Amino acid sequence: MLRRVIGLLLIAAAMVSVSAVAGPLDGLFGNNGKIDLGKLVQTAKQAFGDVSPAQEQAIGREAAAVLVGAAPLVQDDQLQRYVNRVGRWVALHTERPDLNWRFGVLDTMDINAFAAPGGYVFVTKGLLLHLDSEAELAGVLAHECAHVIRKHHLKAVEKGARLDLAVAVVGSRANEQDRSQLDKIAGGFKDLYARGLDKHDEYEADRLGIVIATRAGYDPYGLPAMLQTLEAMDPKDSALAFMFKTHPAPEQRFDRLEGILPPLAPYARQPDVKERFLQQMAAARRQGVFASAGPQMHDATDAAALHAEQHLSFADIMDRLHAAHRSQ
Repeated sequence: MLRRVIGLLLIAAAMVSVSAVAGPLDGLFGNNGKIDLGKLVQTAKQAFGDVSPAQEQAIGREAAAVLVGAAPLVQDDQLQRYVNRVGRWVALHTERPDLNWRFGVLDTMDINAFAAPGGYVFVTKGLLLHLDSEAELAGVLAHECAHVIRKHHLKAVEKGARLDLAVAVVGSRANEQDRSQLDKIAGGFKDLYARGLDKHDEYEADRLGIVIATRAGYDPYGLPAMLQTLEAMDPKDSALAFMFKTHPAPEQRFDRLEGILPPLAPYARQPDVKERFLQQMAAARRQGVFASAGPQMHDATDAAALHAEQHLSFADIMDRLHAAHRSQ
């Protein structure tokens, strides 16, 4: 309870710093200058009430545009459709199956995966090269889906240095016409992706991701196997630099999972779907997907500047991928 009150006080402090929303605070103080906690709680709930699905989608689109601006989508429809199919099957087994889930492969050899509010999930082609089965891919995608369903990114923005932007986002209902405001949102998510989520969010996404992948019928050891692969790699490999900067070390993540793996042992006979995955990777190689390194994610250009160049093309591409998935 004390933490909740402190959090509300921080919210109020942030709201005071934003002139656009200072008005609603006028009635929070009585004649004796003391804070009316009842009104404070009510005002905080109004400012930070649950973001509607439409708002979450709009916010997520801005966050996803930052990622696609840093590294474009791989130009291979077959590979994108495959990852989309696996991802949407996994997403159907989450707590939010009705989200407009969209999945994509980013054209960079950096080893990483990302999520954005509203159901946007990305893996890099560099990560795909180090996976050995569809169960491992499903585990990675399930981990990112867990970030979305737990709203880790939205919460990080709310409680982080960009708290004032969270107020503005909810207050403006993420109006698509407010370009300057949306550019600020994109900038906030660029900062978040550069520093990463809280390590406890990553641990929670690992635990929940294993459960989701298991529900989807995959070998539950897919994600742990991927972590072991990363742990065995040279930590000085430049492809790992961005992941190690934004995630806990693989061995720490694996250690945190050991307690939940024994109960999942009865499901270890679920398929890893290795052959289909390797066939898709072979097809992508024939198409030259892995021939070039692509950009490094941490070299992203300014979010506001890239938005005008990337946002519409990003939306068009993802719409086509979504339509292609429905046609399967």
